[in-house]
Amino acid sequence: MTARRGGGPTMHDVGRLAQVSAMTVSRVLKNDPGVSEATRERVFAAVDRLGYRRNETARSLRLGGSGMIGLVVTNLANPFYSRLALGVQEVLTEHGFRMMLSNTGEQTEREPGLVDGLIDHRVEGLIVVPAGSRQQHLADAMRHVPVVLAARPPAGLDTDCVLVEDFHGAREATACLLAEGHTRIAFLGNPPALYTGAERLRGFWAAHEESGVEPDNALIRQGLVDAATAERAALELLGLPEGPTALFCTNNRISQGAIRALYKAGTTLPLAGFDDFDLSDILGLPLTLVSYDADEIGRQAARLLIDRLGHRDAEPPASRRVTVPTRVIRYGPHGHPGGRAFGSTPPPTA
Repeated sequence: MTARRGGGPTMHDVGRLAQVSAMTVSRVLKNDPGVSEATRERVFAAVDRLGYRRNETARSLRLGGSGMIGLVVTNLANPFYSRLALGVQEVLTEHGFRMMLSNTGEQTEREPGLVDGLIDHRVEGLIVVPAGSRQQHLADAMRHVPVVLAARPPAGLDTDCVLVEDFHGAREATACLLAEGHTRIAFLGNPPALYTGAERLRGFWAAHEESGVEPDNALIRQGLVDAATAERAALELLGLPEGPTALFCTNNRISQGAIRALYKAGTTLPLAGFDDFDLSDILGLPLTLVSYDADEIGRQAARLLIDRLGHRDAEPPASRRVTVPTRVIRYGPHGHPGGRAFGSTPPPTA
């Protein structure tokens, strides 16, 4: 027996050769325990003889879906979002889904069009890192597919989300600087309209209140969107007559911009920041970094979405919020306030 002309063998071809129905072939391939061992052997022998390969996309289309999940992130150039995407893909692959990835480039006006485009491509669900706080387009999308948010919470939506311990991580890292005697800590933050920016500022402020230290508003800079804007802001702060003795940065790109500023200013003030990053352990700088598993954010978001897909024909579960924990990692020399010349402390050796 040969496969039909113009394509590979089908489940019906396997069934005819094994002398069973296509439904029985499907049950065998799903490892249904209700199928006899003799039937199972005949089906697998037919699969091997014909070289049958299960077409999951065609199967999903017959069941009313595409087998595709859409993921929308804000900046794929940021390693955080690359790791998040890998976590999503890991879980989707385990469950037989594939991923379609879109990147807003942190442009809020692009997000609705990207979401609509994914729905037009018949994705079965969406995982979104919102670029802004206006999320009406996501409410519209939820009329068609389930939506799970990652890294930022829903605003006016009743859906699942996966977050980082933004407040707790910022408070703990700032407290480390305060414990060393720093009372003039600069804050370099992303736009305050973003949930992460607001929560990390709240944690920074809470650590000061708990230590009985009043933050200096003249040392707070917000609205920084990349390493270049962070570098300019940090250079401005370092040039003040009463400048900071330490810096706190709300994400990895801002930390990297601030480190460039420290290098140009010729000093090694302690820096605390969210997100560990490559080579942070060999810079020889006093770094206090909030670390967490970005892959796990993606994995958790994918699990929540797959669970919702499993309830399509039943009462959906109540919205859930999962929080990924943080921990503080310290690199380089640490001590009491007092800047050193950049490079005066050699990096650690292996």
